[in-house]
Amino acid sequence: MIIELNRRGHAVAVQTSFPVFYRAESIGNLVPDLIVDNAVMVDPKVVSAFTDTHVAQMIGYLNITGLDLAILLNFKNARLSWKRVVRQDKRDGANQPMSSFNFFNP
Repeated sequence: MIIELNRRGHAVAVQTSFPVFYRAESIGNLVPDLIVDNAVMVDPKVVSAFTDTHVAQMIGYLNITGLDLAILLNFKNARLSWKRVVRQDKRDGANQPMSSFNFFNP
């Protein structure tokens, strides 16, 4: 996937470390698998189905990284399934429109 994204002109950061703090005290690091174009967190999985836990985890990761968009990819079955997760704007709770990022098309 990384090779194909690079071939299509996307910048891919692999396992970038983000510090995690609780009350100004470091409690560890978050290391997401992929960040594409410094805008989209990509989390490949092999699971029976996505759950609310997967979505909640991605929202937490988005809050830590400051990113607004994540894509969950499920490689469990012959047909790829995916789920888009958008961090909500804390001011009004509404999803903000995202730029037209689409790495599935050349």
